[in-house]
Amino acid sequence: MSLRRGPLSVGERVQLTDRRGRKLTVMLEPGGLTQTDHGLLPHEAMIGLPEGSVVVTISADKWRQMRHKQDASTDTEAPDRAKPWKSSRGIGGWAFTVMRPRLEDYVLSMPRGAQIMYPKDVARVILLGDIRPGMRVLESGAGSGAMSLGLLDAIGTEGKLTSIERREEFARVAMGNATVFFGQRPAQWDLRTGDFDAIAADLPEDGFDRIVLDMLDPWNRLQQAYRVMAPGGVLTAYVTTTTQLSRLAEALRADGRWTEPEIMESLERSWKADGLAVRPEHEMIGHTGFLLISRAMAPGQQALRKHVRATKDYQTDVDQSRRPDTISKFSQEREMQDVEDLELRRVSDRKLRKVLRDLDHQVRTLQGGQGQEG
Repeated sequence: MSLRRGPLSVGERVQLTDRRGRKLTVMLEPGGLTQTDHGLLPHEAMIGLPEGSVVVTISADKWRQMRHKQDASTDTEAPDRAKPWKSSRGIGGWAFTVMRPRLEDYVLSMPRGAQIMYPKDVARVILLGDIRPGMRVLESGAGSGAMSLGLLDAIGTEGKLTSIERREEFARVAMGNATVFFGQRPAQWDLRTGDFDAIAADLPEDGFDRIVLDMLDPWNRLQQAYRVMAPGGVLTAYVTTTTQLSRLAEALRADGRWTEPEIMESLERSWKADGLAVRPEHEMIGHTGFLLISRAMAPGQQALRKHVRATKDYQTDVDQSRRPDTISKFSQEREMQDVEDLELRRVSDRKLRKVLRDLDHQVRTLQGGQGQEG
């Protein structure tokens, strides 16, 4: 994958930004024409320019004159008669700055089939998952390719990315987006379609340094994930709901071969700085998903877990003691005691006695003060 420098050329995607900050991404084509709300932009006016150039829209009349000079035999008025709304976009004179898009810009504007992982989450996955050049990475769920692009960029040409996508159509979308962004099909990308467990079963044991899971039920993939992960490898999972998050975290703990999961989410808010008007923007990117990070223990080693005091029991389900099959095993008195214990599970007896002493003292002080006033 070569880094593109120099003048803009045919086949490149460019980003057009006007003075209001509105962005438009197009691919430069021979004889191409981009319509905007403020006129037309011929691609010939952008091809050959250096990045950072300013281009100006032209009116539909001027475009017809240009095309008539190039080919007098071409009837350029017929399309406008068939599509009269084009004339309303033929104002002209609106300026745009033309640049090659950053990876974030490209991800947000690229064609997509499945919902993409947001750039703020892609960046966190690469940093928290410690994904670096030369690494062997396994990805589940390529989707439209947003995460795949970030991974390919992070591992470089010396690394190896193996992605498993269940749907053939999504795999085609992801590969197409990667090919357009990098200018060629990434040679270090092995994109496969099918079931994760079935494909992972044929992958080499300890063959990957990092694993990224973006799927509905990552807790059901831990067995194969551990088999193909090298000891000490980092597992990063992206889930969108708290129920998924809880199931995955508990599955990792129950497995015993993964370190205590780290969980986080990121929120993104832009700011406006215009003279003395420095304030946050009214809109922000809130919750998009949770990131969970854990590392693989060496074979035969159990992960260390922190000790949880009995007074902080948050594992037992309050409904467990009320199930019909439970009533037949325990007395009614024991059942009620279990429920009471769960209701008080975050408060120790010692702490409760101290709280009551403090409150009794405060109440007596209050009553004494009221008696003196009376």
